[in-house]
Amino acid sequence: MPESHGSVAALLRAAAPDELVEVADGFVRTRLGGSRTDVLVADYRIAGLWPVLGERHPAGGPLAGTTAAVRCFSSQRSVVEPAAAGGVRLYLPVTAWGERIGVLVTDFAAAPDGQLLDEVGQVADELAVALRAADRDTDRYRRARRRERLTMAAEMQWDLLPGRGQAHPAYQLAGQLEPAYTVGGDHFDWALTDDRLTVTVLNGDGAGLAASLLTAVTVNAMRNARRSGGSLVEQAELASDTVFAEHRGTRHVATLLLEVDLRTGRVRLVDAGSPRALLMRGQQVELLQLDQQLPLGMFADTRYEAQEIQLEPDDRLVVVSDGVYTATPDGRPAYGESALARGIRRTRLQPATEAVGTVMRELHAYHEHADLEDDAVIVCLDWQGMKVDTAGTGVGGIEPDRTG
Repeated sequence: MPESHGSVAALLRAAAPDELVEVADGFVRTRLGGSRTDVLVADYRIAGLWPVLGERHPAGGPLAGTTAAVRCFSSQRSVVEPAAAGGVRLYLPVTAWGERIGVLVTDFAAAPDGQLLDEVGQVADELAVALRAADRDTDRYRRARRRERLTMAAEMQWDLLPGRGQAHPAYQLAGQLEPAYTVGGDHFDWALTDDRLTVTVLNGDGAGLAASLLTAVTVNAMRNARRSGGSLVEQAELASDTVFAEHRGTRHVATLLLEVDLRTGRVRLVDAGSPRALLMRGQQVELLQLDQQLPLGMFADTRYEAQEIQLEPDDRLVVVSDGVYTATPDGRPAYGESALARGIRRTRLQPATEAVGTVMRELHAYHEHADLEDDAVIVCLDWQGMKVDTAGTGVGGIEPDRTG
């Protein structure tokens, strides 16, 4: 059916990018009979929910405890509770393509029936898509998300990220970057095209703005190869050649690249440095023993080979940068495989979007909640695809693949 010019989607598309929440507020009030609307957005650390219309409706706070907004954001389900001024308050997730943006809060005089709940849910869904699109044209929503000033390096890294989550019938994907306001060279990237999901995790050499610039060059070189139809190996080799041409071997980027065939669950990997991959199958968590190759940019004309593993339904694949795996706060033993495996097992009943936060909180606890000494990246992929024949591979079974 053609879209009505008075639909919330049409109104949001016609609005200025910095007025989307006001448009949603007006639609809920005039069309749906609501008396109050706001949007709470998740901050960079996904540690709190904060109001866009804060000057009108003070609300929000840390993502801790069991408040209605936290339950809605964590469960990705609507929550209804009594409103302080009478009536009911409705919380709905504002999420687009698996990217959890925040929570839509609306007040009504009486509990909504199924039709009204669906209509408010459509407002939340359309608003999520509009907010994702508007983010490049206004600073308003980013200002609501940040709780302190970002360094220049962190500003560049956050602008370079693809998002913090993605959902697909075959998988769920989430990533987290810390320390959120000062991060330098560590990064993650992903892209879905046709039946292929490509994911990369990078440890940029050095610190601060120089590391961020190095990572930006590397990520864009890999994107250039990928968007030109290059294979996983070609992405690694172009990025390596680009970094070497710029720095002549004095700078390098440790990188793990992986590509998932969504038809089969087959994963091709290129290990070019220090990021580690762990596979959780059932209750077992195993570090994948990959053939570690040279970091990108270390030598001219470096050539890479891919390996393969087979995912099974309900597998969880977690990739971490060395800021997680080798963390040694105050001279303590490295965080390492055992502590990381325990943290991953604790996430068994959580979705990927919650799991990355849980593991990151475990890491902060290991640092006794002091600032992290190094950048840290966690990416979690939950595979939900069809079962395939895995004979001869087993959990973490790796086969060489030299097809490029």
